[in-house]
Amino acid sequence: QVQLVESGGGLVQPGDSLTLSCAASGFTFTEFAMSWYRQVPGKERELIGSIPSRGASTDLPESMKGRFAISRDNARNMAYLQMNNLKPEDTAVYTCNALGVVGRVQEFWGRGTQVTVSP
Repeated sequence: QVQLVESGGGLVQPGDSLTLSCAASGFTFTEFAMSWYRQVPGKERELIGSIPSRGASTDLPESMKGRFAISRDNARNMAYLQMNNLKPEDTAVYTCNALGVVGRVQEFWGRGTQVTVSP
């Protein structure tokens, strides 16, 4: 059974840091690129960035550059989103995604974890 389970969200103050984790199981992790998205109620889901099985992550949106970083640990089937200097506008549900071509295009989503940044 394929699973992507996010963890690490919560309520923090502006300027704080959080690291979100995405635990993957049920598929060959190294065959998939991992991505992080976020969504605010009433708005479209926003891609934060992606990281291939090997190599560097894609560029992040300007609002997140220098503050957010995506990484993965293939030995542990884990993906991470490190977030520093959090701002109230970063409040959203953060979701991880796996996308790969294994015979056919396959895509999996986690359920998301809430991050709330508030004084």
